[in-house]
Amino acid sequence: MQQQPAVAPRVEALSLSGLSTIPPEYVRPEEERRDLGDAFEQARSSAPLIPIVDISAFDSEEADSAAACVEAVRAAAAEWGVMHIAGHGIPAELLDRLRGAGTAFFALPIDAKEAYANDPAAGRLQGYGSRLATNASGQREWEDYLFHLLHPDSLADHALWPAHPPDYVALTRDFGERIRRVASKLLAILSLGLGLPQETLERQLQGTQQQQADDCLLLQLKINYYPRCPQPDLAIGVEAHTDVSALSFILHNGVPGLQVHHGGRWVTARSEPGTIIVHVGDALEILSNGQYTSVLHRGLVNRQAVRVSWVVFCEPPPEAVLLRPLPELVTDEEPARFTPRTFKQHVECKVFKKQQQQQHAAAPTTPSPRRQTLGALCLCHSSAFRHLRLSP
Repeated sequence: MQQQPAVAPRVEALSLSGLSTIPPEYVRPEEERRDLGDAFEQARSSAPLIPIVDISAFDSEEADSAAACVEAVRAAAAEWGVMHIAGHGIPAELLDRLRGAGTAFFALPIDAKEAYANDPAAGRLQGYGSRLATNASGQREWEDYLFHLLHPDSLADHALWPAHPPDYVALTRDFGERIRRVASKLLAILSLGLGLPQETLERQLQGTQQQQADDCLLLQLKINYYPRCPQPDLAIGVEAHTDVSALSFILHNGVPGLQVHHGGRWVTARSEPGTIIVHVGDALEILSNGQYTSVLHRGLVNRQAVRVSWVVFCEPPPEAVLLRPLPELVTDEEPARFTPRTFKQHVECKVFKKQQQQQHAAAPTTPSPRRQTLGALCLCHSSAFRHLRLSP
C-alpha cells in the first residue's frame, strides 16, 4: 500500500509522549467544557439507565411475547433513540475475537498503522486517520480511528483492511454478515412499532426500484481509538452529534465514554455484558416522521484507560433512495416534518449547515444541546458534520 504524506501527530502519539497538558487545538470551547469530565467519574454518577431489550422474544411463538418485544423497541426508539439489545444471536466468542482483532491492530506501532492512512483532502476517506477540525468550534477531537466499508462484502476494498492480525479480515467479514441480519430484524420490529408491515422500513431503505436479490444497504465500520487523556475535563473524544445513518450498532471494550442526551441531561451508557448498543439515526427519524428519535450523543475520554469502540453505520444507498416521511404516517393532524431528500442530499445539507455555523462561530448565543444535532460522519463518510440540527 502506498505510504501517505506526513500528517499531524496522531492522538495516540500525543498520549504516549507523557504530556501533562493537551495542545490548545484539543481544548474545547468554554461553554462546552461546563459538563465535561473524566468518563469513569461520569459513569459513577446516578442517572437513568438506557433501556435493555431482548429481541429474541420477537421470534417467540407466543404472540404476547413478540408484541411486548415490539412495544419495548418502539418505546426505546421513540423516547430515547438508543437501546441495548440482548438476544441478538451473534456469538459472544465472535464478538470477543472481533474486539481482539481491532485491539491488535491499534497495538501496532504507529508507523505500521500509517501504511493504511487515509487522506480526506484527496477524497480517500477509508483507512486509518485522526479526527480533524471539521466542527464549528475549529477544535480537534481526542481520537484516532480505522474506517472502511463492511457490507456488502463484494463492494469492500479489502486492501484497506488490516493484514495484521491475520484473522482480522475473516472475523470482520463474519461479523458483517451477522450484523446485517440483526439490522433486518430490528427494521422489521421498528416497522411493526409504527403500525406498518414488517418489511416496510427495509424496503424503503433499499429502494423499491431495486431487484429483490440486490442488497443495497451499506454497512460502514469505524473502530474508534480514544487514548488516555491527561485533561479529560478540557477535551472530548467525539463531540455531540446525531448519526446520519438509519441505525448504528456499537460494541466497546468495557471502558465508559458514550453519553446520550435524554431528559435534558447527559446520560452515560453503562456496560451491559452481552448486549449491543443501537442508535436511531437521522434516516430513520425522517422515515418515521419524527416518531423515532435520532439520538444526540458524544464520547468522553479519561485518564486511566484506552477506550475502543466498534461502530457500524447502516445506511441507504446515497442516491437511489428518497428519504421522506412514509405516506402512511402523514395526516392532517401529523403533517410531514421533513422535505424529501436523497441520503447524499441529506449529508450535503448537514455539510452546508456546518459551514454556516463555522462562519458564525463567534456569535454570542449558544444553541441548546438538542439543537446542536449533527451528522455522525467519522470524518470519513457519514460523520464529519458537527452541531447540526436535523432539518425539516
